[in-house]
Amino acid sequence: MPLIAVDAMGGDTAPREIVEGALIAAENGVDVVLVGDEAQIAPLVEGRGVSVSIHHCSETITMDDDPAHAIREKRDASIVVASKMVSSGEADAVVSAGSTGAAMACAAFLIGRIAGVKRPGIASVFPTGLIVLDVGANIDCKPENLMQFAVMGSSLAKVYQQKESPRIGLLNIGEEDSKGRDLEKAAFELLAASRGINFVGNVEGTDIAKDAADVFVTDGFTGNVLLKTGEGTAKAIQNLLFETLADPEYQDAVATLMPALMSLRESLSSESVGGAHLVGTKGVVVIAHGSSSRIAIKNAIKIAARGVENGLVESITAGIAAER
Repeated sequence: MPLIAVDAMGGDTAPREIVEGALIAAENGVDVVLVGDEAQIAPLVEGRGVSVSIHHCSETITMDDDPAHAIREKRDASIVVASKMVSSGEADAVVSAGSTGAAMACAAFLIGRIAGVKRPGIASVFPTGLIVLDVGANIDCKPENLMQFAVMGSSLAKVYQQKESPRIGLLNIGEEDSKGRDLEKAAFELLAASRGINFVGNVEGTDIAKDAADVFVTDGFTGNVLLKTGEGTAKAIQNLLFETLADPEYQDAVATLMPALMSLRESLSSESVGGAHLVGTKGVVVIAHGSSSRIAIKNAIKIAARGVENGLVESITAGIAAER
């Protein structure tokens, strides 16, 4: 069983919700080490009857800290220490709900990039199972970056969705080959020429709800807008649905449908996935929302463990090497 280093001090809900999520994951059979201030963590663990270890460190990188500066100055910060544990082989993966910039900097400089990877990317899994990357790590991209995102996204789909030949779509403003900016046009040519991925052409934002592709590839700016628009739309639909069903005339129907409605609500929640993968580094790195609940943290830890067990890094390494 892989050992997951959890940044217990990162995020708006740290350390309580982070520790609670780690304890639930441990109860489900995942080996966890909590990295952070032992004085704050230990009281939350004592008496729970769950086996988790604590790796003490004295500092924390906040959302206000400059990531690159902070990882140099705060060498005993929880995310720095957790990343070093992965780099040294003491742990197999790291999960953090803290500063995304700090987690990315630690992954790049402390864990290191896979040979040949120009830029690691953040990959998010939508409720439909669709994988989208990049969703924020790289605002400005070159065509070769999108090509590598396709390779890494393909590996993610193989590991998490058991797809033998995942379908890769290039997010664009139309399905025609000639659509898009210079970035998309050049990336289209690279993707179409690749023998290592199953490129199905351009896809549009409306294809999120369709079975058009298993992986959407785009730059970090567009991907982040797509992600947050999707999350906002899902919340708006939920609110409208439950407001409508609150009418007394639907009371009997709601009582019957409530189990299905709650299941739908859970499946649409970002907590069901827990976090996004930072792909392209030599270790498994999962970045969770800063406001993550214990359920989200538990799920983030579980997908990190699954990535290790199913050889995500090895799959990406092989895929990148084949395209060089």
